[in-house]
Amino acid sequence: MRAEPPAWAPGPAQAAALLEEAADLLVLHRDFAAALQRCEAGCDSLGPGPGHPESFAEVKCSLCVVGIQALAEMNRWREVLSWVLQYYPAPEHLPPKVLELCLLLYSKVGEPQVMLEVGSSWLGAHGNQRLPEFGSLLELYVAEVLLPLGRFEGAEELVRGCAVFDSEQQLQFLGTIRDSRCRWTQREETRSAAEEQQEPATETLLGVLSQKLLTMLTLLRRALRSMSNQFYLLPYKKMLLATFLLYLVVVRLDPASPTSLPFIYKLVQLFRQAWTAVLSPIHRPPIRD
Repeated sequence: MRAEPPAWAPGPAQAAALLEEAADLLVLHRDFAAALQRCEAGCDSLGPGPGHPESFAEVKCSLCVVGIQALAEMNRWREVLSWVLQYYPAPEHLPPKVLELCLLLYSKVGEPQVMLEVGSSWLGAHGNQRLPEFGSLLELYVAEVLLPLGRFEGAEELVRGCAVFDSEQQLQFLGTIRDSRCRWTQREETRSAAEEQQEPATETLLGVLSQKLLTMLTLLRRALRSMSNQFYLLPYKKMLLATFLLYLVVVRLDPASPTSLPFIYKLVQLFRQAWTAVLSPIHRPPIRD
């Protein structure tokens, strides 16, 4: 008498057929949306829980791998982690291959911080520490997540606490972390030095421009005094504003340049002060009937 097949057998069979179809759509037809749809249908047929037979887990992992590739091809990489986690109850249950793809993907797009907690949870699970892929995934997590984020202390602690590495491997890996820390420190020092050099240059240029503006406004003030009796109805403020704008054109300040913004702001303040100084001693003669 033939034994009845396990209750989970139809699920993996259907999922395997969907996996094959999704792979064809991804590779041959380049229909990424349809491939993702097949992957989702296959994962839904298998259910979210772990602890299933090995063939069950392999099919589900392969569906997730194809789904990740489909999302990446559609430039929907931001959805990858949340999409994968809906099919596994916790980050520590992710298959090693899926975790590896997520680490590489978010590192490549310059968002390693997305995998910071997920990788830490996976590596901290005792069950995962017995897997043959644990050592390589720890190295990948350190190299692609912790070091780019400047988490050097955490990287050293993780390496020292890893029982998979022997003493020679630990020393080699710790040396890599120290080299990365040195490069990080050098970049920070170079950036700080560049910022410090830029500030005096900005102040010097601003001082030159301010002096030119003051000289020009002083000459304008004298001219206004000499002409105040004849042109007392002239709108002084509009004249000075036009002169100020002309000055900005002459010195060729580029408004698209970030360094021009403090110049313009400070020159506006200086213009206001000069405007007050120009008009304060000039009294408009009374208008005769």
